[in-house]
Amino acid sequence: MKLYKIVVFSLLIFLSGYAQDTKQGVKQDTTPMGYVLTEGDTIFGDTIVLPELVIDRHKMSDEDKKQFLLLQKRVYATYPYARIASERLTSLNRGMAKFTNNRDKKRYFKIVEDYLSNEFEARLKKLSRKQGQILVKLIDRQTGTSTYELIKNLKSGWKAFWSNTAASMFDIDLKLKYQPYEVNEDFLIETILVRGFESGRLRNQEAAHPIDYDKLEDSWLRKASTK
Repeated sequence: MKLYKIVVFSLLIFLSGYAQDTKQGVKQDTTPMGYVLTEGDTIFGDTIVLPELVIDRHKMSDEDKKQFLLLQKRVYATYPYARIASERLTSLNRGMAKFTNNRDKKRYFKIVEDYLSNEFEARLKKLSRKQGQILVKLIDRQTGTSTYELIKNLKSGWKAFWSNTAASMFDIDLKLKYQPYEVNEDFLIETILVRGFESGRLRNQEAAHPIDYDKLEDSWLRKASTK
């Protein structure tokens, strides 16, 4: 199984907007289902402009700077998808609530899956293994729920189990949570996001559980001072 199939399967479950199916008796909804990526959404950009790199209020070494820039490129490539996931999860839940029987719900869900497969699969194929793992973290940041739980809730526990098992072969844990106060990489990801929002390169969407960046930075400064 290729990596992109795992990520595509995970995302297409909840990267959802409204769908329509007049032929099969599902009530037509005229709300646009698709999402148009604009120039404000940085995806797979080749050039990243970054101010002088200062983390924890001291200059980074050349190697640290290199790794930080690499992480930033991965975050910029994946964050827009995580943001869309949050928006479309809300739309999916709202759309599913309109139907009273499981048959119509399943039909609606299938329409959404087919549409999103055509809309996003080509882009998601380009994700690297590490980008896929960061995407899982960012989905948790934006939705407040791990990718594994999203699959479990919208499909079944069995599907979630096998998706996580397959992903683990590629070093992708779909149960991974976003923990910027505990995990250094997640703190750096939050730093990248904050800078991206401030510069306008990324469109700001509040995390499911709001993060006070000043407090976050202070907590890492305290950790650094005790070493």
